Formats: sequence, C-alpha cells, structure tokens
Amino acid sequence: MKKSCKEMLKRAAALALSGAVALSLAGCGQSGSGAQTGSGEAAAQAGDQSAGGEAAPAAPGEKVVNVGVTSSLNTLNPLLMDGVEINKYATGLMFLPLVELSPDMEFEGMLADSITAEDERNFLVHIDEDAVWSDGQPVTADDVVYTALRLCSPVIGNTAMMYYVFEGVGDDGYVEEGADHVDGIVKVDDKTVRFTTKDPMSLITFNSSYARYLMPLPKHVLEGVAEADLASYDWFNHPDVVSGPFRVTEFDKDHYISYEANEAYFKGAPAIDRLNIRIVEGSQLLAGLQSGEIDITQNTMSAIPLEDYESVQALENVEASFGDPITNQSVFIRTENIPDARVRQAMVYAIDRQQILEQLLKGNGEVSEGFLSSASPYYDDTIEPLGYDPEKAKALLAESGWDGSQVLRFCVDSGDSTFVNAASIIVAQWAAVGIQAQIQTMDINSLMSTAGSGDFDVLAVQYTYPPVDPYVDIAWLLGGEGSWTGYTSPEIEEAFAQIPLSSDAKELKELYGAVDRKVQEDVPMFSAYIIKSMAAANKRLVNAQPSVYGFFNHVEQWDVSGE
Repeated sequence: MKKSCKEMLKRAAALALSGAVALSLAGCGQSGSGAQTGSGEAAAQAGDQSAGGEAAPAAPGEKVVNVGVTSSLNTLNPLLMDGVEINKYATGLMFLPLVELSPDMEFEGMLADSITAEDERNFLVHIDEDAVWSDGQPVTADDVVYTALRLCSPVIGNTAMMYYVFEGVGDDGYVEEGADHVDGIVKVDDKTVRFTTKDPMSLITFNSSYARYLMPLPKHVLEGVAEADLASYDWFNHPDVVSGPFRVTEFDKDHYISYEANEAYFKGAPAIDRLNIRIVEGSQLLAGLQSGEIDITQNTMSAIPLEDYESVQALENVEASFGDPITNQSVFIRTENIPDARVRQAMVYAIDRQQILEQLLKGNGEVSEGFLSSASPYYDDTIEPLGYDPEKAKALLAESGWDGSQVLRFCVDSGDSTFVNAASIIVAQWAAVGIQAQIQTMDINSLMSTAGSGDFDVLAVQYTYPPVDPYVDIAWLLGGEGSWTGYTSPEIEEAFAQIPLSSDAKELKELYGAVDRKVQEDVPMFSAYIIKSMAAANKRLVNAQPSVYGFFNHVEQWDVSGE
C-alpha cells in the first residue's frame, strides 16, 4: 500500500473507530445494568425514571410513539456530526442526510434523489426537486455547499467527517480560515453539486462515508450567524426550519429527545403527532416494553440484555425480532508477539466457537471467518470456518516449537459481560492444548488505549464492520506497522489496492474473499462469533419495524392502531 494511502487510513480509522465500536456496544448485549458505549460516550443514566426521561405525555387524541434506546446523545448539530449512530439518527429526523442505507442495505435517496459517478474522482449529487424546508423555501445546492464548507472550517473544528479527501481541503481536513469556497465541492446548478476527490474513490465509499453523513442546513436561515458561533448556536436545540419529518421541541441528552411533526414535510406529513426517544438503562427496556411506556427499540441503539431475551419474546403486546448479524466479536492477535502463524491457527482450532455461540448467545448469531458476516453483500459462503479440533491445535503447537511456559496477555472489555464469560471458556480451552493466557478486563476506553499502544498479546472487542463498505476498517486493522495486528501481506495489499476503486459487487466479493482467506491462513485476527441483536415493537404500531439500517427512513408512515 502506498504511504499516502496508509496515512489516510490511519487518520480515517482513528476518527471512525469510535463510531464502529460504539455502534457495536450499543446494540449487542452488554451487562444488565445498561449499555457501555465507546470513546467516552456516557452510559445512559435514567435516574429513577421507569422508562427514561420526562418527555411530555400524550394529550387526548394525540398520536405519540416512544423509541427506547440505551445510548446517550452527544449532539443535534449536523456540523458536529461524528460516527456515533444515535447522534446521526436523532439529528437526521430534522435534517435529512443526502442518502441513507435501507433495511436491505441498499443506498436510498433521502434529500438527494440521485448520486452518480462521472468518473473515479467526480460525483454528482442531485437534490430532490420536491425537497423544501419547513418554511416553504426550496432545498438547493447552495444549502449543500454552505454546509460542506462549514464542515471543513477550522473554526468549527469537526475532524470526524474526514473531508481532507476533497480537492481544496488540507490534509488536516480543513480549508483556510475565512475561505468562501471549497475547490472540490461546487454548485453546478440550483439542484446539483459536484464533489471532486484528490484520489480515486468508489461510488460506494462516497455514499457510505460522506453522503450518509452530510445533512444540509438552511443557508437562508444561518448565513448571518458568525462561523465562530455555529458550533454552540442554541438554534440547533429547537430549530424552526427543518428538512426532515420532525423537529425537536425539548431534550435532555441523557434522558429523552422530544419531537413534533413537521406538517410541511415534502415526503408527506407524519401520521403521528409526536415522537419521543427515551434514553434508558438496558435493564429498563423489558419493563418499558411490558408497560407500553416504550413502543419500539432498534438493534444498534437499544441494548436489550441477553438475559431478558426470553422475557421480551414472551410479552403478549410486543413482537420481538432479530437483526442481521453485523456485530463481530473480533479477537486481534499482536503478530509481533506471536509471530508463528501455526500458533495463531492453533489458537483458533482450540476453541469450540459453536458451543460458545449456543451456550452464551443462545444461538443468536453465527460463526464466521475473518471480518465479514452473512449480512454483507460481499460475504463468501465457500470459506468454511476452522472447526473445533484440539488435536490439530496440539500438533500445530508441537510443529512450531511453542514454549508452553509463555503466558499471553488477553485483554477484554469489562462492560461486555457475555464475552467476559466467553473469554473464560476460551482460556480454559487454550490451556487444554498447552497455551497459557491471563485475562485482563478493563473499561472500553482503557481497552481502546491498550489497542492503540499495542501493549497486548490478544485483545477482543465488539466491532461493527459496515457491511456495504468495510474497506477503511479492514485496511487499517491489517495495515502492518502501527495497526492493531501489526500484520499485512502482499496478497492483502494487492486486494486493498483494487477495493477502493470498484463498485462492482461481484468483483468486491472476490477481493474481500481473498482477504478473508488470507486472514484464515495467517490468523492476525479471528471472529469468536457474530451477534444478531434483538429488537422489539409494540403490536399497536403500524408501518414501524425494527431494522439495523434504515430504521427512520420512512418514519412519516409510522402510525398507531385504534387511536
């Protein structure tokens, strides 16, 4: 991989990691006391509220839907957007992104009605001709360009959006202070914007990493506000002009967010009058669903504890469901400390992963090899996971001359009670073949710091690799020196050179398959299991279904029966 590409991946992974890990932890069975979230995001503290917060109760005849989540809110300002899903979803209800993933993991136009690639560096975004702000003004290319320029502003200082990929933006992700334009983001006509990247990029990556997170703001409302004031501008806490189906009326970032319907929504006025997002402890979701104080949960924002799964499924007023398997319980091996691939293979052969899945996750997931799950369009089902074979493990260790007195440092997240139990099983099964390991539990922030420093032999964390575009995460993790694994190979680098240039699903499946096969052979990491997380919806809801992606895409169609 070229140095410039490695540098880009290092920056991108460092910024995107909090989103990938926080999304994993928010949706995948943390301890019963609530969801632990990544990179400093505070766990929801609901105090003595039985179902979270103090959102105003429904008035007589009013239709209200309450969404229960276990992740606290950081921001409702699109200019401060990061990779954490709760911030994206909560803000996107007011300010539509250009596109969003559908439940089927296809890109669906939200504010844009088309995004096309002119070539490998130029992308045309066309705004829906019907798109209007709630005050009746049309949404235009000027709004997109205005917002993109602010996302590149050193005064606002958003590093998470990684706009350094566009022409005219510095490698630090910023334009010059006071700049009035971005060379690579220009208006073509009233409804069209051209984005030009410095290096070739696939349309998939543009949509996944940029169009999904760009939420245009009304220039005609905000252009008079000084740039230095925008990051803390109180208007974002109760905006009176929005493009989405709802607008916030009040919120407490640790307890609730209350919205009222935007009757002028260009895709149709919402069928419900108000929407509340109730922020609760994971242990409160069962009671909230049972009482009706919570109507619906979502797979990546609502961590129903594993021990409550059967009780939720037994509720007569609720329909429970499981999302696609997207959260990978990844186990990373520091290859410089365990340099022999035969030893790393033995570590996998020694583990009965299927038994762990059945016993600890009650079968709600799958065992797969490498990074991709069956939810990804690039998943290669011809790659058979290494099976449980302790005799094979012993033979590989003997062949390698493994020093059985060596004790591996195995770092795990103390907030993930399910994997803490799994780690105990893994260590016992390693010991049975002659591998000694000592578990060290630590909070998620300490675990991430340890991962970055490389001060471990084996490290496990829940990690969500975006099914439609996992390239940045995988390329970073297998990026050689400086990555968590410290591993790369010529075969993998060859695949990585081609992946970001392709939008062909068949070709990408072959390339990602080549990566996963090499990972299975050399084992710089392995997947302990991939989780299907539970969600639930009250049976009174109409047109509202939990889904890993696209949850709010058609929220204007949500309704309640008998009201």
